[in-house]
Amino acid sequence: MTGAHPDDHPGTPDAAGAVLAAYALALGDDALVLAQRCGQWITNAPQLEEDVALANIGLDLLGQARTLLTYAGEVEGLIDGKGRSEDDLAYQRDERAFTNVQLVELVNGDFAVTMARLLAFSTYQLALYEELRGSTDETLAAIAGKAVKEVAYHRDHATSWVLRLGDGTELSHERMQAGLERVWPYVGELFDASWIAPVLIEQGVAVDVRALEPPWRSYLGDVLAEATLEVPGLAQRPTGGRRGVHTEAMGYLLAEMQHLHRSHPGARW
Repeated sequence: MTGAHPDDHPGTPDAAGAVLAAYALALGDDALVLAQRCGQWITNAPQLEEDVALANIGLDLLGQARTLLTYAGEVEGLIDGKGRSEDDLAYQRDERAFTNVQLVELVNGDFAVTMARLLAFSTYQLALYEELRGSTDETLAAIAGKAVKEVAYHRDHATSWVLRLGDGTELSHERMQAGLERVWPYVGELFDASWIAPVLIEQGVAVDVRALEPPWRSYLGDVLAEATLEVPGLAQRPTGGRRGVHTEAMGYLLAEMQHLHRSHPGARW
């Protein structure tokens, strides 16, 4: 499958293009929202080097978001003859139109919460992109091929901090465990495939995220054991982010992210 044309997919062209655009958009929303959260740590991280590290991780995620949102808009354009730009998709959609997982929108909390989330999400995202490199859609495969190296660093960075905090002082251990427990109820949504059109998985366009959960749990289990932390035994929250149902935190995040663009529509820098 070579690029963004609905006719390359089974079913009616419009329906096929719509599910491809929705898939790219959801992956882009994940990256965009977490990039915003990472950016909020700039000048607030526990040390200067971490300001720089989280800024770079945020920029990596923003780059992924830009390419995925651009692709989604291009596919939409083949359907309706108009399409939307990356700015339209980032700044002009309301909360219910975003389809990111709820995990990435949670407030940063303290540093341990942020590292717990980054470990959980980057481990999932790395496994996702490793598989997506083999997508029959050449554009998605190319995006994943570039991003996989970035996300490998994100996972390594989060791993090092979880180990450092978990196996550090009594206080750092307690806060790292609390951070894990804060994010754990939201991790199950990462492996919910119900929102992905089955035809995309059958055609090798999309990744069946259900298959990513066992290796994800294995990696996190090893890290947490080495960090002397316990895998939280908390129930999972009902999924909702992929359907546009978000936590209270999402509205505040979008208000901050979209304010300038919406206050000065059409402005150019």
